[in-house]
Amino acid sequence: MTMLNPYISFHRNAREALEFYATALGGELTMSTFREFNMPGTADEDLDLIMHGMITTPGGLNLMASDTPQGMSRPDESFITISLSGDDEPALRAMWDGLADGGTVTMPLQPVPWGDIFGQLTDRFGVNWMVDILGASPADAGAS
Repeated sequence: MTMLNPYISFHRNAREALEFYATALGGELTMSTFREFNMPGTADEDLDLIMHGMITTPGGLNLMASDTPQGMSRPDESFITISLSGDDEPALRAMWDGLADGGTVTMPLQPVPWGDIFGQLTDRFGVNWMVDILGASPADAGAS
């Protein structure tokens, strides 16, 4: 089996972001610091940053993230959009509401021409998200 897993790099707030995503998406969160792996060359002030974190949800979603320690390059902006889709409307609406907390909705969750309910937002950490509820009834769209 081959899987595609989003992996987000943060400047110094991966722990906070992962805890937020675990609340918004549900699932089990595991985190390891640079200290735990005794990474050579890691600055003392970076030892407690997250070297690797992962959320695994009961529905099979995996989201990974880490901090970027000093000396490693990272883009200043997020150039990723994570898409959540499926037919479990209550679960996707709950994820939408969780991710939108403290974020900016750029397109409200609403019926779209292809027959789904779709929305876009940027969460409080600057990560872009799309949520697509497959084949949802247009009558259900106002319930967000």
